[in-house]
Amino acid sequence: MKNKIFLKRGFFSEKSKEIFKNDNFTVDIFIYSSGVEAVKLTNSRGYVTVLPYMGQIIWDAEFDGISLRMKNMFSQPKPANCIIDTYGCFAFHSGLLSNGCPSPEDTHPMHGEMSCAPIDEAWLELSDETISVTGQYEYCQGFGYHYLSHPSLTIKANDTKMDIGMKVKNLTGIDMPLQYMCHMNYAYVDNAIISSNVPEKAFKLRESIPAHVKPTPKWMHYNEDIKQLQKNGSTLTKLDQPDMYDPEIVFMADDLKNYTENAVFEIDSPKGFGFKTTFSTKEFPCATRWLLYNADQQVSAFVLPATCRPEGFLAAKKSGTLIMLKSNEEKYFSVTTGKK
Repeated sequence: MKNKIFLKRGFFSEKSKEIFKNDNFTVDIFIYSSGVEAVKLTNSRGYVTVLPYMGQIIWDAEFDGISLRMKNMFSQPKPANCIIDTYGCFAFHSGLLSNGCPSPEDTHPMHGEMSCAPIDEAWLELSDETISVTGQYEYCQGFGYHYLSHPSLTIKANDTKMDIGMKVKNLTGIDMPLQYMCHMNYAYVDNAIISSNVPEKAFKLRESIPAHVKPTPKWMHYNEDIKQLQKNGSTLTKLDQPDMYDPEIVFMADDLKNYTENAVFEIDSPKGFGFKTTFSTKEFPCATRWLLYNADQQVSAFVLPATCRPEGFLAAKKSGTLIMLKSNEEKYFSVTTGKK
């Protein structure tokens, strides 16, 4: 039986306040000086910080003294309607009506409307061995779509992994498009090895170039080298050339269910630590790998589970990977991720 603690917006203050503590967990709430509310869940191995009223973004995560979050330019979350205006988080919910980088013909924001959505209600769910931040957000647009979403983040006692969940129900009287990606911005791991139970040949270098990517001759040449590797059934799996990952290097994989029911992706540092992500390929038939290294941002997003490629709404529609939810239909997505 789980107990609930509602996170009322009036409870938050700039001074951190402990609102729950037992043998396994401590929960603190506070407001950043930017005005964004936060809740910090701590167990014996580390902590996770969630923004309960802003898309339930997972702003920070650290276990065994190792940060999971990408290097970024933001010292704190900023009030925003689009995720790129506060791009310093560990993870966010990308979607739900549209997802990814919009093409010039697309009309949706970068990474969709859910990423910074103003959550209607947020609460904690507690048991002896788990603690969750969850809530609900009702999206409703006149002459448009209507849905109810429930994002969630759960950690266990004495564990270094988390479960990231998303439940969405179509409340519209007609079919509704659905694009969802669990977008985890993992810290860059120097000289890391990426591995999985999905063959290397499944991942293909992104051919399209989004508007935010500014190619250089060196970068274009490196892309050609990767394409040559792929012709031989191989790909980039060792992060030993960071000067080549600016602009970003992106790989995409489709039809993961052809290889395994439960995908397992890992990234291992020569320093002896690693990160791991697992998910159902029935829920997430596609995956993206995103690498970026420059003075301002450093990330090795070794896998981003998704329902489709991250190239925007129209690309998903054209490729036939756009999911349509029937009226009153509900879908649930879950990813387990964290330090190995």
